[in-house]
Amino acid sequence: MLRWVRIWSVCVVCGLGSVAVDAADAQGLRIVGWDSGAATGYLDNRLSWWMDWPTAARDHGTFCVSCHTVAPYALGRTALRGAASPGLVEMRLLANIERRVIAWDEVEPFYSDEQFRVGKTIQSRGTEAILNALILANRDAGSGLFAGSTRQALDNLWTLQDTSGAEAGSWPWLDFQLEPWETQSARYYGAALAAVAVGLVPNGYAALSQNRARVARLREYLRSHVDSQHLFNRVTALWASTTLPQTLTAKQRSAIGDEVIRLQREDGGWSLASLGMFARRDGTPIHTESDGYATGLVTYALQLSGLVVAGDSRLERGLAWLRAHQAEDGSWPASSLNRERDPTSDRGRFMRDAATAYAVLAL
Repeated sequence: MLRWVRIWSVCVVCGLGSVAVDAADAQGLRIVGWDSGAATGYLDNRLSWWMDWPTAARDHGTFCVSCHTVAPYALGRTALRGAASPGLVEMRLLANIERRVIAWDEVEPFYSDEQFRVGKTIQSRGTEAILNALILANRDAGSGLFAGSTRQALDNLWTLQDTSGAEAGSWPWLDFQLEPWETQSARYYGAALAAVAVGLVPNGYAALSQNRARVARLREYLRSHVDSQHLFNRVTALWASTTLPQTLTAKQRSAIGDEVIRLQREDGGWSLASLGMFARRDGTPIHTESDGYATGLVTYALQLSGLVVAGDSRLERGLAWLRAHQAEDGSWPASSLNRERDPTSDRGRFMRDAATAYAVLAL
């Protein structure tokens, strides 16, 4: 995509590094690149819609925090703004999360047993606790601060961690049989996000005496279960291992990197369909072409992991795919693993929302 750009750079989320977003010489030459402003506009517009969508509304004047639009938005938007202060849309999101964190014992779960079926209340609480902690820890990591609301979110998180049985170290997680985020196997995905959150908290939080046993359980769960996960979960665990060291062994990290690199397509991208044994519930064929979500997630995790270095041709081909496939509205393509959807509808854009955020993180 050819665009007029100015020279600037953006910090990769949480101060983990920085890369040039685009470059042009002093005369402002047109070059091949990506449009960070359009990506910002797309993400802000989508979150604004979500926050006012009646279906997302919850009690106490709050809204649901989703895996597909809200959580990725929070990560991608922080990367886009770098050291700048949050804008109005992001501030509204953060205020919503802080309100629910502080009123944790008063607010209703996103999904309850009464509304849906037995088990959904605890699943919903566990999922929300992880996403709240991730978003607030991500916010604080860039500034080096440790806000009281973030500390409370982590307190809420630890109270729900399973401490015994086969799932010890993980959390209850929503299962609506919707890939890749809301299934029985997505419990591992949630635990990996929890590890990202804990690892991002500044000032040695994970090593504090009151947290050692909790963190040890989390590490053990991720390490002992990783080999049986589909690759989407394993790539997320690789990402987690970059913020919370000793989560995976060096052998496990290398195996994930080797496997995912073998799945790189001829055009340089990755396909979400290749990261697991997925099948749509409506019987329609899953799209198998390269997409922004898989390519963004994989190239992001590989960069953070150090398994590939800048200039590696495989990494550069993946980033080149991302630069070449940004749409005019600022987004990147991706499609549902569960059913065929109208890509222009609001629900049909959910996967595109996640793809855009992870493409931003990777670039």
